[in-house]
Amino acid sequence: MTTVDNGSEMRELAGKRALVTGGSRGIGAAVVRQLLDAGAEVLTTARSATGPAPEGAAFVQADVRTRAGAESVAEAARKTLGGVDILVHNAGGARPHKGASAIPDEEWQDALDLNFLASVRLDSLLVPGMREQGSGMIVHVSSAAVLTPLGAFLHYTAAKAALENYSRGLALELAPSGIRVNTVSPGRVATPGGEATREQWAQLAAAPAQVNADDSTPLGRDGQPDDIAHAVHFLVSDRAGWLTGSNLIVDGGEFPRG
Repeated sequence: MTTVDNGSEMRELAGKRALVTGGSRGIGAAVVRQLLDAGAEVLTTARSATGPAPEGAAFVQADVRTRAGAESVAEAARKTLGGVDILVHNAGGARPHKGASAIPDEEWQDALDLNFLASVRLDSLLVPGMREQGSGMIVHVSSAAVLTPLGAFLHYTAAKAALENYSRGLALELAPSGIRVNTVSPGRVATPGGEATREQWAQLAAAPAQVNADDSTPLGRDGQPDDIAHAVHFLVSDRAGWLTGSNLIVDGGEFPRG
């Protein structure tokens, strides 16, 4: 929990309206909780109601992989929140394969729709409102795996790489309108979805023990959802007021840089 010097809870996002996609569990749920704790009003969405949304958040079930799904989420945000000040794109994922050539066409398209085009579509629907009010904060959740892409996940990392490029370009375009756009790139994080994906990969990999190693990061532990949520919280706060077009890699040193 973030605190001020006197120990009282900081409500630095009081009065802000936030939309978080993929917010019913894992990283998304942690983001929702932190934004709520900071005083924001939050609407979250997921493809299926796998569990209750964090207490205090509104929820809409929608599939943001489609234009119609994105439109339904944008409409829910306008009706529920009256507009959006903070937009966090967390929905994402893909199924591993034995290699790039084993990835079927439909899964390439699905990876692009979920991990890249969902953000493009929802941004296009909600940015006009941010322009009109002269402010806004957008965070795209990518993946540190983009730094060392593997054939098993190439559809996923290629889509996330496109998201990062788009995010930088959008940041430049929207900066004059008072809208900041940044990216957070998590490494290995202990979430239900992440564990399921690693189990699938282990069944395909030649060295499953390495896939599931507990000490796979230099810091000696998996990341936790709150590790990523802290980064998102920082980027949408006034403390990051001079940050736009940035990519904050939160991976415990797992992936090499440069």
